[in-house]
Amino acid sequence: MSLPVPSHCRDAPWGVSGSERTARTDRTPRGTSSFSERFRRLGDAPRGVSTILILLLLVVFTSCARPEAGTVTLELWGLGREGEVVAELLPEFERRNPGVKVELQQIPFTAAHEKLLTAFVGESTPDLAQIGNSWIPEFVAIDALEPLDPWIAASGTVRPASYFPGIWDTNVIDGTVYGIPWYVDTRLLFYRTDLLAAAGVSGPPRTWAEFRDTAEKLKARGGKNHWAILLPTDEWAQPVALGLQNGAKLLAEDGGHGAFEEPEFRRSFDFYLSFFRDGLAPAFNNSQIANIYQQFAAGDFAMYITGPWNVGEFRRKLPPEVQDRWMTAPLPGPDGPGVSLAGGSSLSIFRGSKHKREAWKLIEFLSEPAQQVRFYELSGDLPARKEAWNEKALAGDRHVQAFREQLERVKATPKIPEWEQIATKVYEHAEATIRGRATADKALAALDRDVDRILEKRRFLIARKAAEENE
Repeated sequence: MSLPVPSHCRDAPWGVSGSERTARTDRTPRGTSSFSERFRRLGDAPRGVSTILILLLLVVFTSCARPEAGTVTLELWGLGREGEVVAELLPEFERRNPGVKVELQQIPFTAAHEKLLTAFVGESTPDLAQIGNSWIPEFVAIDALEPLDPWIAASGTVRPASYFPGIWDTNVIDGTVYGIPWYVDTRLLFYRTDLLAAAGVSGPPRTWAEFRDTAEKLKARGGKNHWAILLPTDEWAQPVALGLQNGAKLLAEDGGHGAFEEPEFRRSFDFYLSFFRDGLAPAFNNSQIANIYQQFAAGDFAMYITGPWNVGEFRRKLPPEVQDRWMTAPLPGPDGPGVSLAGGSSLSIFRGSKHKREAWKLIEFLSEPAQQVRFYELSGDLPARKEAWNEKALAGDRHVQAFREQLERVKATPKIPEWEQIATKVYEHAEATIRGRATADKALAALDRDVDRILEKRRFLIARKAAEENE
C-alpha cells in the first residue's frame, strides 16, 4: 500500500528520534526496483504496515518543515569515528557550493552494515555513504550502488592513476567501478628495534626465511613466557595474507568452491602454523591478551602484525622510554617483501539518489589531496590519494612510511558477498589446528567443505545465469 506524500515533505527525515533517520517519507520508486523487489533480493518479505505506523506516518507527513527554497539537501552517511571527523570538512564544501547543504548521519560501525541493508529494502538509502571496501560486492549484488565510470571519465579530480592499484581494484566489480577509495589501511609488521638488535638481528625480516630466523633468535633470547611474535588465533587476516603472498587463489576459478586445500595455500598455512608449533607465538586469542600495549612494552613479544589504527595507539599507550624503540616494516614474503590485504573505506553513490551530480561533487571534494591530508590529521586514517603522501604530515612521519611502501603491494580478498562468512571459517579452522583439535589436512578439507556450503546459492545463481544465456 502507498500513501500520498506532500511535495514539501519528500526529503524530510523521520524516525524514532530527530537525530536518527531510518527512512525517507518519499515513497516514490528509487532506482529501478520496487519496495517488495528489494525484500525479494534479500531473501525476505514484508509483513505489512500496522495501523498505528500508518497513523504515525500521516502525522509526520503533515507536520514536517519545508526546506529552504532552491537548496539541495545531500544526505551523507559516515561510519564510526570517520562520521564524526568528516563534519569538520563539510563547511568548506558548502561554501564552495552555495546551493548544496550536506546532512550528515553518523552511524556506529557495529550497526552500519545492517542499517545500510535496511535502508535499501526500505527505499531510504542516503545519496552517498562511506562503505567498507569489502562490503561493496554485496551492495553491488543487490543493485544498490551507482556505477561511477561515467563520472570518473568526466572528472578532473578523480583519476585511477592517483590511487594504489590494489586499493582501487577493491572497488571494481566485473569491470565496473562502484566506489572511490576515501581512506586506506593494510597490515604490516610492528616490531621492537632494541629487542631485534639484542638478538643479533640488524633489521626487520624481508623474506619468510628471515622471518623464521628472526623469530627463532628472539625466542632463544627471550626464554619462557616471552615470544617472538603475537598472532591472535581469532584473526583471519594473517593466514589469508600469507596465502595471497604465496599465490593462493582462496576460491576456485568458478568462484563457487573453496581452494584452501590447493598447494599454494597449504604451504602458507603450514608456515603460519609453524610459529605456534615451534613455540615462537603464543596460542592466545584476543580475549586472552590482557593488554597488548603493556605486553609489547614489557617485551613479552617483539613483533606484531597489525594496521595503521595502532600507530596512534602505540604513541599514546606505550611508555616514554619505549617510544624510540619501535618501528614498522612491510610484511616479509616468500622470496622478498610480500603483499598484504587491501583495506579501508570508499565513498559510493546509491542508485536511489536524486542528487547524483551533487553527490559526485562531494566525492571529488573529499578526494582532493588537501582534504585527504586534513582528514588524516583529524582522524589518523591513511590517505587513499598518492599525492597526499608527499605532504609533510605524512612524508615526515617515520612510523607511517612503511605503510606507503606496503600499499603498493596489496591484494583484495575475493570480491563476493559471502567473503566475511568465509573469513570467519578460516580462523575457526586455523584455531582448531593450533589447539590440536585437527590436523592441517583435516582442517583445510573441512574449511573447503564449509566454503562450498556457504557458496551453494552462488553456484545455483551462476548456473541459472549460464542457462539463460544459452537459451
